[in-house]
Amino acid sequence: MKNSDNKRLIRCPWPSDDPLMIDYHDKEWGTPIHDDEIIFEFLILEGMQAGLSWSTILHKRENFRKAFDNFHVEKVAKYDAGKIRSLMSDAGIIRNKLKIEAAVNNARQFIKVQKEFGSFDKYIWQFVSGKTKVNKFKTLEQLPPTSKESDAMSKDLKERGFKFVGSTICYAHMQATGMVNDHVVGCFRYREIK
Repeated sequence: MKNSDNKRLIRCPWPSDDPLMIDYHDKEWGTPIHDDEIIFEFLILEGMQAGLSWSTILHKRENFRKAFDNFHVEKVAKYDAGKIRSLMSDAGIIRNKLKIEAAVNNARQFIKVQKEFGSFDKYIWQFVSGKTKVNKFKTLEQLPPTSKESDAMSKDLKERGFKFVGSTICYAHMQATGMVNDHVVGCFRYREIK
């Protein structure tokens, strides 16, 4: 696709003119994900986003991948205090000790869920009955910060020992992984995903 074609597409307004955000919007956001490793990556990145913009996280994504062993859940689950100290000194990521410790903790809980359900995918998609919930929002202002599904997901994840999984984070995770299609109806991706 040529750059001129890219600019003519009607898309959600949130990527603005940031090429990385546009690429993420056009190729990833809202696409149904059923790969546990990618689901784990988004779970960690959404937790890291708490209190920050998605743009900040997206621009550090490659650094996160290097720092967190490409989000290989078994490796992250084995991180010890020394590794956490090392991550705290990595200027390329978000150096928040609680968030880093939560990522390690969540890797351990993630593996427990995989063992219980056969895959984390099978577990997480149950909150939308296994299929993308297609919303029909016309403006960004209509997008909710949470839903009854994200409330239920958050509650269950917390009961399983996960951290940084409030309902707002869970809803953002649902949007990112295509559990909900929150592209505005005029966006070209709304129709592609639908």
